[in-house]
Amino acid sequence: MHLSKLFTKTSKNLPADETALNAQLLIKAGYVHKEMAGVYSFLPLGLKVLENIKQIVREEMDAIGGQELIMSSLQPKETWQKTNRWDDKTVDIWFKSKLKNGTEVGFGWSHEEPIVEMMKNHVSSYKDLPSYVYQFQTKLRNELRSKSGIMRGREFVMKDMYSASLDQKDHDKFYQDCIEAYHRVFDRLGIGGETFLTFASGGAFTEFSHEFQTICDAGEDTIYLSRSKKIAVNKEVLNDDVLKKLGLKRDELEEVKSAEVGNIFDFNVIKSKEMGFKYTDEAGKIQFVHLGSYGIGISRLMGVLVEKFADDKGIVWPEAVAPAKVYLISVGEDNKITDQANQIYKELKDSGVEVLFDDRSVGPGQKFADAELIGIPLRVVVSEKSLEAGGLEYKKRTSNDTEIVSVKELLDRVAN
Repeated sequence: MHLSKLFTKTSKNLPADETALNAQLLIKAGYVHKEMAGVYSFLPLGLKVLENIKQIVREEMDAIGGQELIMSSLQPKETWQKTNRWDDKTVDIWFKSKLKNGTEVGFGWSHEEPIVEMMKNHVSSYKDLPSYVYQFQTKLRNELRSKSGIMRGREFVMKDMYSASLDQKDHDKFYQDCIEAYHRVFDRLGIGGETFLTFASGGAFTEFSHEFQTICDAGEDTIYLSRSKKIAVNKEVLNDDVLKKLGLKRDELEEVKSAEVGNIFDFNVIKSKEMGFKYTDEAGKIQFVHLGSYGIGISRLMGVLVEKFADDKGIVWPEAVAPAKVYLISVGEDNKITDQANQIYKELKDSGVEVLFDDRSVGPGQKFADAELIGIPLRVVVSEKSLEAGGLEYKKRTSNDTEIVSVKELLDRVAN
């Protein structure tokens, strides 16, 4: 991608009400555009990051048997009335409206009830189970406050998976498979070492749940964690009974700020009974389906990664999610420099390496500053100075050291 052709530009200006570091940096670097408080549009570079995060999650969900679909955002009132979750006293974050014929509808804040209604059309026998489906969907939640940038929005992208199992044993196995898959996701994103399975409240879903909390100063939660056991308890449910249930002792726990990046809920057969989700077992008896729900905040993860890894110069993307692997800079108007930069760009692209080529007619100072702000893992500079030294200037975003490498060395390094 040529930076001169990218319709977005880096900026020094910010919306007056934007206080979150993740949003400040993402706006400055041209990844997102703020529509209003808690609502952000994802621009070309931002979309690449989102899609890279999605792909990692998709691969891990497919690996445990998930099938991807996409559901509607508009949801009928009647579906949610079956579990009493249409009532604003039960769920206070609904966005609701009416069709022109007067029919009441809601804008999806979650999809548990709608997925049950859908699956009832396809599951009738034990032969139809288990079934695991997931989607990447924009959720809409009428939050009272939204002050953490893309880490807590009124509109955000989530991966939500739903499991339908024959019995508690089958459900428990998949539940554990999902926990392990989530750990692999966070490892691949570079935050596995600081992301903890956390005992938490079920909120509007169930009495209790498990969360995945990442240590983060900008987070809105407080957890008490045991690093040795890699488990934590959310402050909202911390009590002696919970600690006893887990072998944990108060004097071994560390209090930290954290951001929730995932959650999993065990509904058992409660929701199935409320909604009449049944199947016929091998003996011909009617049984209720065991259900589970598993979420990962895709856009929230993007914000957490910014908060976790950014430095005083800008964003620092983990290579797995960066919008490109190489930030290529051409310094000088000499034809030899331009030709060499274009050739390197072509060779990198031909090798399957994503490149952001800063070919703009601006000074080198701005190019170097934007390279740091945008946060691509590797910076390669083609200049008269580098060519005289026998090659290209090579620098990692996380390092202050530069070195001169040949074109062959560059291709070998980035290909590996």
